[in-house]
Amino acid sequence: MSDSAGDCTEPRRAITEAEVEALVRGICFKTGPPGTVGVEVEWLVHEPHRPWSPVAPERLAAAYAALRTVPLGSALTVEPGGQLELSSPPAASLTEAVTVVSADLAAVRAALRGHGLALLGIGQDPWRPPRRYLHSPRYDAMETCLDRTGPAGRDMMCASASVQVCLDAGHEEPGPLGMGRRWWLAHQLGAVLVAAFANSPLAGRRPTGWRSTRQLTWTRIGPGRAGAPALDGDPRTAWARHVLDAPVMCVRQEGGPWEVPEGLTFREWTRSGGPRPPTREDLAYHLTTLFPPVRPRGHLELRMIDAQPGDDGWIVPLAVTTALFDDPEGAETAYRAVKPLAERSLSLPAPHNPLWRDAARDGLSDPELREVAELCFAAAQEALPRLGAGREVTDAVAAFADRYVARGRCPADDLLDRLHRTDLSPVTGAHGKDIPA
Repeated sequence: MSDSAGDCTEPRRAITEAEVEALVRGICFKTGPPGTVGVEVEWLVHEPHRPWSPVAPERLAAAYAALRTVPLGSALTVEPGGQLELSSPPAASLTEAVTVVSADLAAVRAALRGHGLALLGIGQDPWRPPRRYLHSPRYDAMETCLDRTGPAGRDMMCASASVQVCLDAGHEEPGPLGMGRRWWLAHQLGAVLVAAFANSPLAGRRPTGWRSTRQLTWTRIGPGRAGAPALDGDPRTAWARHVLDAPVMCVRQEGGPWEVPEGLTFREWTRSGGPRPPTREDLAYHLTTLFPPVRPRGHLELRMIDAQPGDDGWIVPLAVTTALFDDPEGAETAYRAVKPLAERSLSLPAPHNPLWRDAARDGLSDPELREVAELCFAAAQEALPRLGAGREVTDAVAAFADRYVARGRCPADDLLDRLHRTDLSPVTGAHGKDIPA
C-alpha cells in the first residue's frame, strides 16, 4: 500500500512484452543464502478512550507532521486511510530487526501521545467505515479502479492493517532453503499464518462470521489484483506471466487525473501501445499495484498476517515466520507439516481456494489447521535459539502458543469473547496490553 513509483515521469522508450518478462524474472527473485530479514508493521491510529470516533484529519496532519521530525531507523509512511506503517531496513538477524522496530515504535508512540493519539493493532477497523485521509492521483486512481469490484477496495485501502514479514528469496539450488521450496512454502504455510494470527472478526461493531475479515477483504478484491499465480511451475516464469496478465490499475499522466482503463492487462498494453506506450517506469509502477499474499520484490514479502494486539504482538509472527523459513530444520519441519494441507487448496492459487477461505473464516478452530500450527510453532520454538533469538522473543512465542495455538484459538477469539461480555470495554491483548474490543 505504501509502495510508490513517484510522480509521472517524462515518457521514455516503450517497453516490449519480451522485455517485461525478462525484467520481471531478473528483478523480482534475487537468490542467495538467506541472511537478512525485515518487517513492515501497520497500525490504526485512534483516540485511546474513544477508539470508535473518527480522528479529525487536522489532528492526524498535526501528529504526522510532528512524527516526521522524530529520528527513526525504519521508514515511516502513511496509508490512504491514515494508518501508520513502519518498514524496517533489511536486518542481519531477527534480533536486529526486533531491536530497531521496537525502538522506533516507542518513539512513535511517545510522539502520538503528545497529540492524544495511540496505535491499535487489529487487522481491520471494527467500528468505523473506511474514510480516505490521503488524496493524490495514485489513490484517486486506486479507489476508482477498486470500486469496480465493490466496497472491498476501500476497506483494504483505509481500514486494514497487517504485519508483513520480508525474507530473502533463498538459494538458487533446491533444498529447504531453496527459492522454489520457499516460494511454495510461503503459499501453503501462509494459510496457517492467516489462521493462527487472525485478528479482525468485526465490522461495524458486529461479528462478520470470519476470524480474519481483513483476509476476506483481500479475497474480494479479486485474483488479478490480489491473487497469487499458479504454483505448478517455475516461480519466475509464473510471476512474470501473472504480471503481464494482471489488469493495469492506471495510466499516469503529467497533469490532471490519471486514466483508469477497464480490462486492460499489461500484456495488452505492450501490444497495443495505447493509450500511450508503456515504459520501464510504468512496469515498476504496475508491480506496486499488485497485492498477492506473497509478493516477490527481490525478496519475499509475506502479506497475509493481520496486525496483532499489544505493543509487541507483531514480534511473534515475525519470529515464527523467520524461524520456519531461515532455519533449515525448521523449514523442513514446516514443509512436511503443511504438505497434507496442499490438497485442500484444490490446486487453486491463494487466497482464492478452500484452504485459505477456511483459515480466514475458522482460524485455528479448524482441527487440521490447529494440528499443523502446533507442529509449526513447536518447530519455531526449537529453531529460534539457533537463529540467535533472545529470551524476550522466545518467551513471547511460547506465551502465544500456550494462549492460542494449544487451545485452537487466535486473537480474534478474544475480541469475540469480549463482544459477548460487554460492548466497548477494553480487552487485554496477547502481551498484557489493553486494546479496545
